[in-house]
Amino acid sequence: MAKVLLAEDDPAIAGPLARALAREGYEVQVCETGQGAIDGASSVDLMLLDLGLPDIDGLDVARRVRSAGLSVPIMVLTARAEEVDLVVGLDAGADDYVTKPFRLAELLARVRALLRRQSDDEVRETTKAPLARDIRIDPSSHRAFQGDKELRLTIKEYELLKILVENAGSVVLRDRLMKEIWGSDPLGSTKTLDMHISWIRRKLGDDVRSPKYITTVRGVGFRFEAGDEE
Repeated sequence: MAKVLLAEDDPAIAGPLARALAREGYEVQVCETGQGAIDGASSVDLMLLDLGLPDIDGLDVARRVRSAGLSVPIMVLTARAEEVDLVVGLDAGADDYVTKPFRLAELLARVRALLRRQSDDEVRETTKAPLARDIRIDPSSHRAFQGDKELRLTIKEYELLKILVENAGSVVLRDRLMKEIWGSDPLGSTKTLDMHISWIRRKLGDDVRSPKYITTVRGVGFRFEAGDEE
């Protein structure tokens, strides 16, 4: 039975949502504060995190959970629908979001998808570490290395680089990246994807005009170059 932590201080939302999750077969822990969410993050399989908690902003909660080295999936519940807030939220370490008011069926479907992805990641972590050029991915510790130097990546940057390295030499479609990393409708905006690719390139010391690592295939996707290290 998967354990879900619901960090929500509005009883009109927390009560019905907790009951709906329980009906789906999940063990539900409800807390009303950010500190409670941080304290409980290590013992659950998924966190549903409201951004408007009374003591600690939800984005700070996500950052602190990630800073503690925890990879528990985090789904943000937010009334802040502006794109800039969503980008910042995902970069803070959240894996997905739903905006209030949300449809219960959609939220439950996203919960199932996140838990399924987490299970798939755990299986993949037992396989050989992906390697291309001088970039090595270590799935067991969620770390990436350029030669002997560890790359300081956010959760999303790590997941993007991992998929690109795993498919080195082949084009990875934009639609696939949006679905696998953000669970997003591929027909929507991909500005967030472009921003994260840009940040990864910067950390790799890559030049978009003459790329050594990540090549943009215009209108299609991205390719991690599989040639030998120069």
